[in-house]
Amino acid sequence: MRSGRLIERENRQDKEFHFQNWFRARLDATKLKHEQGGRNSYPDFRLVASTEGFEVKGLAYPGRELNYDCNSQAPSGEHNGRAISYVFGRYPDKPDGDRYPVLDLVICHGDFLNARHDYVHKNRSVRGFGSYGDILIRDRKMYVAPTPFGVVDGVAHHATLILPAAAAPPRSLVKVGDITRRESDHLIVGYHFDLRTNELKAEIAPNPGAGREHRFVAWRVKGEPAEAVTLRSPRVIAQAAAAAADEDEE
Repeated sequence: MRSGRLIERENRQDKEFHFQNWFRARLDATKLKHEQGGRNSYPDFRLVASTEGFEVKGLAYPGRELNYDCNSQAPSGEHNGRAISYVFGRYPDKPDGDRYPVLDLVICHGDFLNARHDYVHKNRSVRGFGSYGDILIRDRKMYVAPTPFGVVDGVAHHATLILPAAAAPPRSLVKVGDITRRESDHLIVGYHFDLRTNELKAEIAPNPGAGREHRFVAWRVKGEPAEAVTLRSPRVIAQAAAAAADEDEE
């Protein structure tokens, strides 16, 4: 970002992969061998010499930035034995050409978004719907998760790394924030959809880890602005989640 490496959009219909291609070029520059997954695979990039992966999410600005759609996998810091990091980058919503800058960047460990590792995503289906009983209903889950822009303040217009507190960062970074996230009192363990009334009801159970604290540290490259990164209030985070729910229902 500091050297002015721009996103290069191949065409105006490219609404998803232009930022991912920018990240791939940065990853190539590190000389770390990696593999890129297919269109619907998870995560987007996997390192070869270590069990680490990166899921990349581009966000147009101004625009939707407080949450994002997870079409194939709920966010988590671990998947299939691999540590997962999420890469969020904002770029101009209406650039004046096909080359434009990354406005800000947040790389965070997946546990910052969701510390649960035991959930396994599966798509399921049921047959017998319709008047002739020959229509299949496919349950393809989509998760709407908060982005770091919706969880913390102080990351806009900067490049920030958020890691678990126990991780040791490179010496070229300086700490700009301590963040603690606490697990909720309850978990959704199931849901039921009534085809007659179009009502969706959640099945809720106590969270065995209720109140457990997960500590993270925000880092930034030396010489960059040291604006502090702080956790938003639960009320503000809840408001963003409610807004996302309202948009989804519309």
